[in-house]
Amino acid sequence: MERVSLGEVAREAGVSKGTASKVFNGRHGISADTADRVRAVAGRLGYVAAERVRPDGPPTVWVAFDTLANHYAATVLDGLLAEVHALGAVAVIARWGDARGPAPRPATPAWMEYGHAHGADAFLLITTPADDAQARTADRLDTPLVVMDPSTSTPAGVRSVGATNWRGGMQATEHLLGLGHRRIAFVGAPFASTPGEERRAGYAAALAAAGLPVDPRLTVPGSFRFEDGLAVTGLLRGPEPPTAVFGASDAVALGVLEAARREGLRVPADLSVIGFDDSYAASSASPPLTTINQPLAEMGHVAVRAALAGVRGEVATSAPVQLGTRLVVRASTAPPPA
Repeated sequence: MERVSLGEVAREAGVSKGTASKVFNGRHGISADTADRVRAVAGRLGYVAAERVRPDGPPTVWVAFDTLANHYAATVLDGLLAEVHALGAVAVIARWGDARGPAPRPATPAWMEYGHAHGADAFLLITTPADDAQARTADRLDTPLVVMDPSTSTPAGVRSVGATNWRGGMQATEHLLGLGHRRIAFVGAPFASTPGEERRAGYAAALAAAGLPVDPRLTVPGSFRFEDGLAVTGLLRGPEPPTAVFGASDAVALGVLEAARREGLRVPADLSVIGFDDSYAASSASPPLTTINQPLAEMGHVAVRAALAGVRGEVATSAPVQLGTRLVVRASTAPPPA
């Protein structure tokens, strides 16, 4: 027999799902009559609330990052923790690849079940895969799920937070075209990554608008890592090297700067380099990195607010939230060599 969901109880009782959730989680602000009606409907339908440890105190958001070992994560985490503190909440931070200890692998449905049983009020997944199994688990547990820059397409009904990646890809490429570059490489985006594919599409759209084809030899996939930037050495040594490289992240662009240094190329006199993120490392690079700013700290703020709004039972649209990108020009881009 299929288990009765909290949503069915709420509909039958004539209340919102958030209100029904508050009844079973022991939260304040619900009248006695409403609470009695919800419990009576639950008993009649055979609804059984999932057992959990619900500690007294502030709401708790369980957060899973793909990795914490990059500038992107550090910048997002800074904004996320600032918002958690401002709202009087608590964050439990995990890394997707971790599989040690009693908890299941972070960001999996099993991890969500474990978190729910140990007091998680909401889940926030950052740059991890997102799928229907996670969405179904969150719905069954009646625990809000928010995803930020997921590496896969967002499941239906799940709130997502990101940036205008396609527009950012266009902004970066248009800047290089405006300087006179025509051989522009795009490096470091995974083919399976939604943000990476959007940036690649923006790059291709800008080239097409300028009447230029996408040269597959200048499109090099990767994983948003510093090492992907280092790997452009072969391109730089080729018979028709690019005059500019668009790194799909700041980490990639920093790798390109190092590859250029090893090849004896001057940036930007011999090679222009642009990144994407405007992380803390961009302004301190040598030379300071021209990049596309996506408001990472603000994205962390917005994601936390969305998660806690769900905890409060507020009805919110599942339409993606996309914060605007902007070009930040520093010293790593210039017209191509004569």
